[in-house]
Amino acid sequence: MTTQFGHVIDGVEVGSVDGAAFDTVDPWTRQPWARVALGGRLDADRAVAAARRAFDEGPWPRLGFAERGRLLHRLADLMEERRDELALADSRDMGKPLAQARHDVGRSAQNIRFFADHARLATADTLPMDSGHHAYTRYEAAGVVAAIAPWNFPLMLETWKIAPALAWGNTVVLKPAEDTPASATILGRLALEAGLPPGVLNIVHGYGPDSAGQALTEHPDVDRITFTGESGTGKIIARAAAGNLTPVSLELGGKGANLVFEDADLANAISWSVEAIFRNAGQVCLAGSRLYVQRSIYEDFLAGFVDAAEALRVGDPRDEATQFGPLASEEHYRKVAGYLDLIEQEGGKLRTGGLGDGWVVRPTVVTDLGADSRLVREEIFGPIVVVTPFDTEAEAVALANDTPYGLNAMLFTDNLHRAHRVSAALDAGTVWVNCFFIRDLRAPFGGVGESGIGREGGNFSREFFTEPKAVIMQVDA
Repeated sequence: MTTQFGHVIDGVEVGSVDGAAFDTVDPWTRQPWARVALGGRLDADRAVAAARRAFDEGPWPRLGFAERGRLLHRLADLMEERRDELALADSRDMGKPLAQARHDVGRSAQNIRFFADHARLATADTLPMDSGHHAYTRYEAAGVVAAIAPWNFPLMLETWKIAPALAWGNTVVLKPAEDTPASATILGRLALEAGLPPGVLNIVHGYGPDSAGQALTEHPDVDRITFTGESGTGKIIARAAAGNLTPVSLELGGKGANLVFEDADLANAISWSVEAIFRNAGQVCLAGSRLYVQRSIYEDFLAGFVDAAEALRVGDPRDEATQFGPLASEEHYRKVAGYLDLIEQEGGKLRTGGLGDGWVVRPTVVTDLGADSRLVREEIFGPIVVVTPFDTEAEAVALANDTPYGLNAMLFTDNLHRAHRVSAALDAGTVWVNCFFIRDLRAPFGGVGESGIGREGGNFSREFFTEPKAVIMQVDA
């Protein structure tokens, strides 16, 4: 019997209004493994209406932080209890190695727990005034949130969006990426099992244009839109949201620079640099796909980096030893594979990598490309890194900033002064020094330029998912 995943709307798992459905394909076997409800505008309307009722008439915004937090912690408990089911769903949907998918479930549960506690413990401003008055701030839930998530870290980025929205008393309609629907439905089921009231968390599957995604971004009853995905799609969403003046938070593409200075710990820099580009088969908006190495250590670094890339175990994502799996879909595989054809055309040299079996592009290292190469300029979103030497710190910073993107950057150095100086000079929302992908959920996350609008995390999420209110009182009447 085929595995089925429906929408979760108003506390019930349902099919689409018109009965439409689609297959979700396992990228390793390249065969369908489940059947999923295919939503459209009517399904999105149903979900928004349910979220609107739950916000306007239901208990959720009125429960208080402690009770909402208790229910969210129960949801996190259930996620951890069902870790294997959730991890397998993401692995089968997008080819993520199972061990990494299990790690993502843990990070996802932590997202839920963090924001449940942060909302309860966050402080607001008190503003003493002259003339017998007193001012303070309140943070009221914004209303109905449309959360549109990407396919590369399905569960983790879904929870990154819904956790703060729910913790602050909003209701949510989540549209997962059409390539990775399964874990979202499971999450919706677990939310109901945890005791979240009907309509508080709704899941709608579907595509973007002329489908559920477009309907959500244009809906007048949606009060906030949070989106993670490709920069061009983000611009379309921003235009749609402008029609209703709906605030948007957009975490978009990246072309991360990774700077390795001659005084860096070479083994540490190689280890993290491999993680930065080849984790998740390079399907990471934060990927360090532009790797700049100081000339005095360039050859030694490159030799070690190529060896480490070749040592990654490529294979079946369900094999516990696999470190590197296929790309998430045939469409994406063809896009990434197309960049391999450009290497020779643009004068580059392939040091290792290339096409593998099925939808696999092996860990690929390229050198000898100029700054105007498409492989250097464009977000490939795959396991292809261009390595380039530099001479001076100023040159490294200029190379790193020579991009329309500004999501993140990395630098490796044992010089404390350089670490602070270069971190300040890089045009990026996040800078990692001697590491990669380490997060503090209190810190702002987002990018500049083509990498998006706004920040989320800690109080930055509070600012987006609430309506801050000033209250001024006369106290000596």
